[in-house]
Amino acid sequence: MRVLGLDYGGRRIGVAICDELGMTAQGVGTVIRKNRDTDLAAIAAFVERFEVETIVVGYPLRLDGSEQIQCEKVNVFIKRLEARFSLPVVRWDETLSTKEAEELLRERGVKPEKRRTLVDRVAASLILQRYLDARSRGKVT
Repeated sequence: MRVLGLDYGGRRIGVAICDELGMTAQGVGTVIRKNRDTDLAAIAAFVERFEVETIVVGYPLRLDGSEQIQCEKVNVFIKRLEARFSLPVVRWDETLSTKEAEELLRERGVKPEKRRTLVDRVAASLILQRYLDARSRGKVT
C-alpha cells in the first residue's frame, strides 16, 4: 500500500512517498504553490505515478497538542484533497518536523541555499515515517 506524505506550507508543499511495503518514507519532491488548481494537479501527478492509496498530511499542532491557527488552512486543504482524489486523508502531527529537517540537513553539511530547496520534502518524509512507524506498532488502523 503506497502512502503519500505532504508537508503543507504557505509557499511550498513537501512531498514524500513510502516504499511498496509501507515501511520507509522518502522525499520525492516539492510543489511550489501557485494556486489551488495548479497545486492539486501537481499532487495528482504524484498520486497517479505512485498509485497512492492514502494521503498523510502534516497537521500543525502546538507542543501541548492543541490546534493552532494554521490548522484551519490545513483543514481546507484536506477537504480539497478528499474531494479531488476520493482517497483517505489522514492528519498527522507535524510538531517540530521542519526544525528537525533543517537540523538533519545542517548535520549532513548541506549548504544553506540548498537546504531551502530540500527542507520541505525532508519534513514530509519525517511526517510520513512517523505515521508509518505508528501504523506498524498498531497505533493506526
